[in-house]
Amino acid sequence: MKWAPRGYGGNRPSPESIKQEGWRAQGVLVIEVDDERLTWPERELVRQLGERLYGDKQAQQEGRHE
Repeated sequence: MKWAPRGYGGNRPSPESIKQEGWRAQGVLVIEVDDERLTWPERELVRQLGERLYGDKQAQQEGRHE
């Protein structure tokens, strides 16, 4: 077989390049809470935004639903 179905073979983009493309093309921002490039206040803001939009991370891990 000389060809591979889409998604098989070839080079895979890095997760960071996918994040960049998502931001540039669609305005979607993907941030890790513990990203070392951010200052503590920036990481805290990310954490607070995540909790406000999606709920408490610890409560979900412990099986509690609010």
